[in-house]
Amino acid sequence: AIYLSELAPSKVREILKPTLELLAGIPSVVIGFVMLAFIATFVQNIFHTKFRLNAFVGAIGVALAVLPIMITIAEDAMRAVPKELRDASYALGATKWQTIKKVVIPGSISGIMTGTILAVSRGAGEVAPILFTGAAYYLATLPTSVSDQFMNLGYHIYVLSTQSSNVDQTLPIQFATTLVLLMLTFTLNLTAVLIRSRLRRRIK
Repeated sequence: AIYLSELAPSKVREILKPTLELLAGIPSVVIGFVMLAFIATFVQNIFHTKFRLNAFVGAIGVALAVLPIMITIAEDAMRAVPKELRDASYALGATKWQTIKKVVIPGSISGIMTGTILAVSRGAGEVAPILFTGAAYYLATLPTSVSDQFMNLGYHIYVLSTQSSNVDQTLPIQFATTLVLLMLTFTLNLTAVLIRSRLRRRIK
């Protein structure tokens, strides 16, 4: 976002900006399928090894789904900082990076936090990327490294509601899992809002 807003030439920005907006609109299931195809074919053929689906690959898939949204919103917030503030910083002898650090980022922190909130909200509810890249229905132990498979609340709800042999019996578990996911997402969003409000008051 900093590069697009402050450093990128106009021609580069004209290419990267629409590309990021296009990536933000790609369905997450497509991202998960691309990750699966990449791992299953390219990595295994190049390195001649069996690359197991794991948490690291799932994290890349979720990052590809949420980063374009966050970058686009943060870049728009940075470009909304008045040009006069930048010019005043340069007039006082500040360098490009000093202006970015002391003027642009503090002036756009609320927009950056908004992008973070939206990214966290989408990432917490994403199921499709991890569905293809390492999520398991049940594991007896917690993962101990990024190379292990993992459980996910959203995927757990999906499996219980679509593949359970007794839907009525698992219905309370579905509601409980949904409640935990909603509480987790709400807590993350509330934390981000509080941090944004505190930073905004400090800047004022």
